[in-house]
Amino acid sequence: MQDLSILFARVYFGLMMLFAHGWLKLGMDPSTFPDPFGLGAVPSYWLAVFAEVACSAMVVVGLFTRLNAIPLIITMATAAFVIHGNDPFSKQEFALMYGAGFVVVFLSGGGKYSLQEVLGLSSIKPLARFLMK
Repeated sequence: MQDLSILFARVYFGLMMLFAHGWLKLGMDPSTFPDPFGLGAVPSYWLAVFAEVACSAMVVVGLFTRLNAIPLIITMATAAFVIHGNDPFSKQEFALMYGAGFVVVFLSGGGKYSLQEVLGLSSIKPLARFLMK
């Protein structure tokens, strides 16, 4: 049952992020994207798109799940505390909920029903195995 719960969390949060946020960002003008860390609007845009599209897709299929959850957690923390830091809680809520979901995914790893397990990539050294599971 635990592995089904992990599968559900991975697929739900990954697909929701991918299609409700990441995919929509692909149609935006990168030059109008917020620049929370002074990197420039275009690099900030591509970092967010990388997290919300590429990393979300990897989380969905369960390939290097923990490693791919890290950029998503950082992106959601940035959205909640930097981009919407002065906004009411209702504007921060979605980012916080997604962030919490990806923390759960990070802590759980890919689980038994993941591409990582199917490909047999879980027999790697302990720290690398933890991050890549």
